[in-house]
Amino acid sequence: MTEVTFAVLDVAPEPYAVSPALTAQIAVVADDPVHAIALRCQVRIEPLRRPYRDDEAAGLTDMFGPRERWANTQRTFLWQHTAAMVQGFTGSTQVALPLECTYDFEVTGAKYLHALREGAIPLQFLFSGTIFRPPLANGQRGFAVQQVPWDQEAQYDLPVSVWHDLIQQHYPNSGWVRLGHDTVTALTSYKSERGMLDIDEAVTSLLAGVRAGELR
Repeated sequence: MTEVTFAVLDVAPEPYAVSPALTAQIAVVADDPVHAIALRCQVRIEPLRRPYRDDEAAGLTDMFGPRERWANTQRTFLWQHTAAMVQGFTGSTQVALPLECTYDFEVTGAKYLHALREGAIPLQFLFSGTIFRPPLANGQRGFAVQQVPWDQEAQYDLPVSVWHDLIQQHYPNSGWVRLGHDTVTALTSYKSERGMLDIDEAVTSLLAGVRAGELR
């Protein structure tokens, strides 16, 4: 059986992507020639592997509750699944894994990443897939097939600044939230009735009204 190992060399923004995307460069090492690997990867976030400032903790309350509960509530969670085809090689090679990103705050990963201000994002890569290799016996035709061992994984600390730069590139000084149709209709009517320029101004006006009511 061919022994194969994986390591994460780098994770960087994809500069020409239409939507936010990162690319993970993965080193693959094998002790026998490999014809191809249908590689799959589960990318998870390990929140317990880093400390948090008070302003970061405030942004994570919806996910983990107050800080005193984090020992019980902070658990590794799925960020995304990704896949790539590794071409044939002997010895070692590199493959690019696409990591699609979203700024939708309904998605747990986006909510977590938005709350971070500094430091690194603790990622865990769990590799799986199918390895195709030439048959070891001389004269045999076709390919031998085996699975990537279940214990193949790697960790990588992605600088928070890389994430923020990526989002700023695609959503400069802005973001977006998903609203129900009735809410959008109500906001649009509120905006139009008051001659406001956009939805942002309408939301800002409503928030100011709420704060003024709370101060009374």
